[in-house]
Amino acid sequence: MGALRKPIVINEMIMENPFKPGAGHQPPYLAGRQQEKEEFRKLLTQDTILQNLILTGLRGLGKTVLLEEFKPLAIQDGWLWAGTDLTESTSVSEENLAIRLLADLSVVTSSITITFAHRKTGFGQNDEQVPATLNFPALKAIYDSTPGLVLDKLKSVLEFVWPQIEASKRRGIIFAYDEAQNLMDHDAKEQYPLSLLLDLFQSLQRKNMRFMLALTGLPTLLPKLVKARTFAERMFHQIFLGPLNQEDTREAIIEPIKKRACSVRFSEESIATIWSITRGYPFFVQYVCREVYDVWVQTVDGEGQVPGIPVIEIIRKLDTDFFAGRWAQVTDRQRELLQIIAELDNCETEFTVQEIVASQQNESQDNPFSGSLVNQMLVKLTKNGIIYKNRHGKYSFAVPLLSEFIKRQQSHYYGTGDTAS
Repeated sequence: MGALRKPIVINEMIMENPFKPGAGHQPPYLAGRQQEKEEFRKLLTQDTILQNLILTGLRGLGKTVLLEEFKPLAIQDGWLWAGTDLTESTSVSEENLAIRLLADLSVVTSSITITFAHRKTGFGQNDEQVPATLNFPALKAIYDSTPGLVLDKLKSVLEFVWPQIEASKRRGIIFAYDEAQNLMDHDAKEQYPLSLLLDLFQSLQRKNMRFMLALTGLPTLLPKLVKARTFAERMFHQIFLGPLNQEDTREAIIEPIKKRACSVRFSEESIATIWSITRGYPFFVQYVCREVYDVWVQTVDGEGQVPGIPVIEIIRKLDTDFFAGRWAQVTDRQRELLQIIAELDNCETEFTVQEIVASQQNESQDNPFSGSLVNQMLVKLTKNGIIYKNRHGKYSFAVPLLSEFIKRQQSHYYGTGDTAS
């Protein structure tokens, strides 16, 4: 997001900005998330896989980053780790999903060498033992030679691989997939890649083969899994990421500066201001700190204190970079509805159709929203990624702090240029 920034030289020292807002970029310091790590470590101790992992939450909460933090924890405990992003193309067909799984599996099995009997030609010749590695061509050959459906073929491959994993003294393999909400079934095309994935891992785990799924995605992920296979609710342990608390946010702000051993530092007042802007959402913390840092290294005073935070300007820039694109997809009538929702006391948690309708009773509107219309519009807003519906039939904003952005569109927030310290 934004142009590449060059290091700024101050007093002959390179002061490259340590903060990294972006999709999946590893932050300079991962604050908090200790409880989530402990929950994952418990999953790693399973002898029989009864629970797989779902890591879910709104965009900008650090799901991708945390999944990368889980990887070394798993490897230290003797697990192999395979996986990548689940793109829409993976979900086109069962065959595409199968190729994705085989390709990811081959990365961790290609170092495993097996021997198989090869019959020599000629009368009286004994079979010879020929070494081979479990690379992609070898796995694909097993897949192609197995009769039956795609599910049967994948089972054959993984059941062949499992004894080799046990022999290598590994605990098992974790298949980790980011953006898993992209996976879906296609009834019209009679293609069911999502159901296939769930059926495959449930079958293998019932045979005490330690192949574990670790999926990350938006909050719609688990309801989508349960819709495909009702047993999915019992098959997964869900970790729902929320924003950082104020103390963890403080660490996320000050620790990157400490790592660089900078002589300048954020004041406590500046840290409090950043907290009030970001509310602990990791992407926003990185974004605001990057902007503040760029101001800081150019205007720092002699005592090493940040001179102040141009709050209005930074929020205006954040609105343009992060929120404006989503807001542009919304119609005028949908914006009217979203403005009503943004005024609800519980708008940043969960809300219902009934609460939206009831909130209009004290408002004088020429064209109020009926319950049926609210339902229809929320469905459309869900498809646009603005709203999502949870398993309990309640709705939430799919974009963090969207309500505050909406309120700013109705006010004269940008009318002043005050700087907060």
